Amino acid sequence: MTDQRTGAPTAPPAPPTPPPPAPAGLRERKKRRTRDALLRASLVLFTTQGYEETTVDEITDAVEVSQRTFFRYFASKEEVAFAVQDLVESHFVAALAARPATEGPLVALRNAVLTAWDTIEEAVGEVVPVDLHMRAYQLIESTPALLAVHLRRSTELEERTARLIAAREGLDVDADPRPRVVVAAFSGVMRVTGRLWGQGEDTSVAAIRRMTEDYLDQIGPALAADWRPIRT
Repeated sequence: MTDQRTGAPTAPPAPPTPPPPAPAGLRERKKRRTRDALLRASLVLFTTQGYEETTVDEITDAVEVSQRTFFRYFASKEEVAFAVQDLVESHFVAALAARPATEGPLVALRNAVLTAWDTIEEAVGEVVPVDLHMRAYQLIESTPALLAVHLRRSTELEERTARLIAAREGLDVDADPRPRVVVAAFSGVMRVTGRLWGQGEDTSVAAIRRMTEDYLDQIGPALAADWRPIRT
């Protein structure tokens, strides 16, 4: 371009100044909101129409984002189905780590899981409503594909928990079988209560907490030498 008055070339107009990038904290909050929205929409769809019947397209349509956005946050439907369960399990492990050293292993496990149920809102409340998580947990217990994954994950959690118990007691978990044995007994009760609770009509936190407490209290009597009543 030239100046019409002087005929001299003029510099091209400067490109528009791009808007300043969003602050890092704002970007992270936006990502968190998108992830949480995808998570809530997924669990709502899973619990209303079934896990296997729900497609990724339906999830993204509910949030009005692309499939590419979904897979930016979750590798698969399976991962999103267990995302809140990850929070719950970490909450339990933190509760166990916080138990006083004066408690024996089984007492610490019992108190940790009951405390975790009492404070479940702290674990999941910022992400999903607690009642939605409980419905999703019931779905896991009643969906064969998800239950198989849940059992595999439970094995991994058992090992993590056994190592934590061993550390509390100052033991080598690979040399002393007791941490794994006590965690196996505890985890067996957890699986029983989860299955029976999932089959019931009351899917509240109070119901599974009450059942968990009742069944844990039966570990001692179940290990008694003789279950038969004394005959006179």
